[in-house]
Formats: sequence, structure tokens, C-alpha cells
Amino acid sequence: MTTPYPFVAGNILTAQQLNDIQNLPISDKTASYVLTVADAYKRTMMNSASATTITVNNSIFTVGDVIQVANKGAGTCTVTAGAGVTINTSGSLALAQYGGGYLLCLSASTFTFFNLGGGAGYGTATGGTSSSITVGGINYTLLTFTTSGTLTVTKSGIFDCLVVGGGASGGYRTSANVGAGGGGGGAVVQQTIYLDANATVTIGAKGAAQTTGNASGNQGTVSKVGNLAAGGGGGGLGTDRNVTNGSDRVDNAGSGGGSFGSVGVNPVTAKGITLVGVGANNGGEGGYLTNIAGGGGGGSTQVGQNNSGNTSGNGGTGTDVSTFIGGSALYHGAGGGGGGTTAGGTAGNSTGGNGSTGTGSNATSTNYGCGGGGGMTGGGAGADGVVYVRFRA
Repeated sequence: MTTPYPFVAGNILTAQQLNDIQNLPISDKTASYVLTVADAYKRTMMNSASATTITVNNSIFTVGDVIQVANKGAGTCTVTAGAGVTINTSGSLALAQYGGGYLLCLSASTFTFFNLGGGAGYGTATGGTSSSITVGGINYTLLTFTTSGTLTVTKSGIFDCLVVGGGASGGYRTSANVGAGGGGGGAVVQQTIYLDANATVTIGAKGAAQTTGNASGNQGTVSKVGNLAAGGGGGGLGTDRNVTNGSDRVDNAGSGGGSFGSVGVNPVTAKGITLVGVGANNGGEGGYLTNIAGGGGGGSTQVGQNNSGNTSGNGGTGTDVSTFIGGSALYHGAGGGGGGTTAGGTAGNSTGGNGSTGTGSNATSTNYGCGGGGGMTGGGAGADGVVYVRFRA
């Protein structure tokens, strides 16, 4: 029998209910879940064969609240801090099957997680280029893959992964009355995964510079580590295609900006493509009829910007990966600027390719996954993707 907790004024409890005061109800979940205030009075139990998360958001719980969580599914369940939340633990936040523990609320945004067993610790692996980093006071080994290869697991466990797809090139439009869209940035996806065997690493290729007139940019391709994928960016539009959601792309991709002019292609029906994945955004819209300018490519954290008069749109901003790999700010997955007859757009974070009235510039090669700029005499190339894998040293 379950005690009706929390207590309310006027309740009369039976002897059995008093004896069962610690018998909290079990709340089964089969997909990633965000905790609510009511979960302080339940045992949240994940039951999924796939990897999941239980997320703790800011200002939900009060000091002293205890939230019990457990995992009975085969997939690893990771206790995850929401925006502005810190979760401290001496163990692991990744729960293997039959693992569990409890969160103690110390403030609206600070928790301690007490792992009571079954937590998957960090594994170890080799591959790529190895370096030692410190992030948030924690020492890690970082493996950086800039070419495809194998992550060789030498000890089973969890690994923090950040995957960036290849950036697309900008569009190339020769007509004086039509702009060219900037290339979309590759998606940026971060996740902690459990590995007990080697994993194949695939690095997404950049979209090559577009040297063919009146053609959309070349899309980037997908990066992967195991089954964790980040799609490549979509090419900036460089043709007069009267299509819905213009340029080409793959799932999880940032899109190229639209390309418009006096040919009468309405930007509402030819804007950057709508996305179905994570870690990316739409491209911007270009000018219509009198405003001759392309839209900016979508970035991993911001949509590509629309044109402003005859000035082409800027690329969307990328993701600062320094919070994952340490060091100073470093942006991946930014969109390229649109090209036009008057003024090109600026690349997101100044790391993608700038748009131009001539040839759009290439994305900076070390700012992985950024899109190239659109132009009137050529579209700039994107940047290849990258895969980062880290584990505690």
C-alpha cells in the first residue's frame, strides 16, 4: 500500500499507511524525461533499450528535496543537468542497467548525485590524435579525429562525444539580378555514450567550392562515431528553383540560405530548408525582385539571417566547443554568408566563409563544419567535420 504523500491538512492515515511511509510510487519512463516537482514524491524508473536521459532543470526543486532515479532498461540512462544547473558527483551520472541513486537539492540550481551502484564509469580508448585537457577542473584524455578511423576501446565504459558534420559550400549565381545563398554549417551533436567494443569513426567531408555558374553549393556529409551522427550542411541556393524549402541537405543538417532576384521566386517558398534533426538551424531568406541578395547559411546554434535590402544575410552562429575540449573560444558549425550584387553577408562567428559580390570565401579549415560563402563568380568551400571523444584521465 502506498502512503498518500505529500501530506495535506485533514488527512487521516491508517496504521498500514504510516508503516508504508517510505513506499513511494514508481514512475516508469520509456523515453528521455525531464523531471517535474512531483517527482520528489516518486521513484523515477527508466525502462528503455536505447540510451536515454533524465534531465534536471533549474528552479524546479527546493533545498532538501530528494529525487530518486534508477534504470532498469538495457540502454544507458544519463542524469543530465539542464540549462544553468550543476550536478556534482563522486561517481558517474551514467546509469547502466539496474543502476540507480538519488539527487539531493542544495539550491534551485545545484544538486549532488549519490550513485548507489550500477553507474557506468569512464572507459578508455585509443585512436585519432591524443592529448590531455582540463575542463571545469576535471582532467580528461581527448581523442581528436580529423580523418575517418577506428575508436579502439581498451576498457568498456562511457565516453563523452562531440560530433560535427561537414559544412556545405555557398551557391554560385552569375546573373546580376539574383543573389546566392551561403552554405549551411554541419550539425553539432554532443552526447555521452556507453561502448564495450570498437567503434567506427566517419568524418564528414566538406562541400567543395562551387565553380559551376547558376548552381547550388555542394552539401557536406555526415560525421559519425558508432551510431551517434551529425549531418552535413546543405548547399547555398544558386538556382532559380521555385521549390518549397530550397536547398539540399541531409538529416541533422544546417541549411544553405535561399537565392532570389527579379526572376520572381518568392522567398517564402524558397527559403532554407526546414530541419528534422538536432544541432542545426534553417538558412535565411534572400531578397525578392528589387533586393538582390542571398540568405545566410544556417548555423548549429542560430538560423541563417535574411537579407537586409541589397545586403546579403549573415551566416548563423556555430557552437563554441571550448566547453568540451578546453582552451579559448573555438566555433564549429557556423553558416556562410550570402552573396549578392551589392554586399555579401558575413560568416557566422567570422569562421565560416563570407559572402561576396565576387567569389565567396572558403570556411576556415580548423573551424570544423562551417559553411562557405555564396558569390556571383563562385561559391566558397565549406570545412570538413570532426569527431572529439574524451574520457577521464
